[in-house]
Amino acid sequence: MDKSAVTGATTNTATWIGFAAVLMWALLAILTAASGAVPPFQLNALSFAVGTAVGFLWMAMTGRWRDLVQPLRVWALGVVGLFGYHALYFTALRNAPPIEAGLIAYLWPLLIVIFSAALPGERLRWFHIAGGLLGFLGAALIVTRGASLSFEARHGAGYLAAVACALTWSSYSVLSRRNATVPTGAVVGFCAAAALLSVPFHLALETTVWPRGGGEWAAVLGLGLMPVGAAFYVWDIGVKRGNIQLLGVLSYAAPLLSTVILILFGYGVFTWQVAAAALLITLGALTASRALRIPTRSGKEASAGR
Repeated sequence: MDKSAVTGATTNTATWIGFAAVLMWALLAILTAASGAVPPFQLNALSFAVGTAVGFLWMAMTGRWRDLVQPLRVWALGVVGLFGYHALYFTALRNAPPIEAGLIAYLWPLLIVIFSAALPGERLRWFHIAGGLLGFLGAALIVTRGASLSFEARHGAGYLAAVACALTWSSYSVLSRRNATVPTGAVVGFCAAAALLSVPFHLALETTVWPRGGGEWAAVLGLGLMPVGAAFYVWDIGVKRGNIQLLGVLSYAAPLLSTVILILFGYGVFTWQVAAAALLITLGALTASRALRIPTRSGKEASAGR
């Protein structure tokens, strides 16, 4: 069998494994809404604690504890990526209007596409950029709901936090590709650190509010099992071994699917903006997916040698 074909199949599989994280992140809004009045950093601590517990259980079953033994630079990247992103996101929403802050923060998929050009062996092509821009336009319609934007200087700190938020997650994702030899089990440690670091922020900035009833506790458990748990593990596989440009564009499906789920559960209404966003994001994904149909350079060379 052609080695390039095997490599391509492996890359495509890893890409779709990474896309599972996008599907899980689509549940973030509905599960957060169902978790009641638990403040953000407390919810962060609880959710990451659940995600960590699942990871530790897996490590105990497989005996992969050595995955946690990593250089300081790897730990720094993981902790800044997971905890830093969430801390900056919450800071942005506290200091700027949610619509503007959310839109800026959602630059991260497009930044992943652009930053990937600096990775060894990666080529940034026109359809990656075009797909990313179409996806961003679709996300903009979802986040703004067609409302006019008003960027005011007094919210500058919030806007800067949102920019830092987008830069943090995109940089974490792309730099993870450079650390492709680091096992995904290390992410369990990053989740544990994020849970622990959320506690002092909660105690300093928030009033403790515990979930009420089984439904709210189930939502917290769901957050920890999927969007604030397993999602980070499969995302790690996707960005390290998959098509990172396509994965970046596909990430714009998260706000669309999240909105559709909210509508289905009665938290929103279907509008023309949702329909237009669905069209733009789908077009963006289809445009970027050209990468799956174009043979690699090694594949072309192998064909020429026959």
